[in-house]
Amino acid sequence: MTGAGDLPAQMRVLIADDHPLYCEALRAVVPQACPGATLAEAGSQAEVLAAVVSDSAFELIVLDLNLPGATGLSCLRAVRLAAPQTPVVVVSAVDDPRTMREVILGGATAYVPKSAPRQTLIDALRAIVAGGSYMPAEVLAALRETHEEPDAARSDLTLRQRRVLDLLSEGMSNKRIARSLGISEITVKAHVSSIFRKLGVTNRVEAVLEAGRVLGKNEPH
Repeated sequence: MTGAGDLPAQMRVLIADDHPLYCEALRAVVPQACPGATLAEAGSQAEVLAAVVSDSAFELIVLDLNLPGATGLSCLRAVRLAAPQTPVVVVSAVDDPRTMREVILGGATAYVPKSAPRQTLIDALRAIVAGGSYMPAEVLAALRETHEEPDAARSDLTLRQRRVLDLLSEGMSNKRIARSLGISEITVKAHVSSIFRKLGVTNRVEAVLEAGRVLGKNEPH
């Protein structure tokens, strides 16, 4: 899934990883996805939190789970508390389905395995900064295997809401959904809020997990 749209002209990205080689790779990849971005780096949980607390202007955080000082999802949870509106893309060597599900439910905007191709990470970052969502097909499949079945009553979506959910599951931003359906962005936001409430989810990625069941899709976008 990839979302498109105009990327911010200038943005600040925090790279949080303690592995020198992967940090070097991220320093090369992030500018490809976010041209002109200013990069900051942190190599431990303490450094991540210090950066987020001292400067809340980050438009994106690329986070490794296994930072020094972090236990489990402690760093992700702390970041979500300190900067709840900042998208967090978790890039981790861990590919256990249960961990992936916990990461998404813990508030991450996307999950990209470190084993994924370079272009996959670039696509993910572009989608996120454009206001969309991103989850590789193999990760979505793994998440759906461990995701609980939704209550049938929560799937009572209108035809318009089902169409919005369909486009949302393709990673489209609210602006692109509005253009596609010929409605206002405010109307799209209202539909998205109703979809979240009916599905019992709190973010776009969780909604995408439900979309395959609600819309009867066999394969993720």
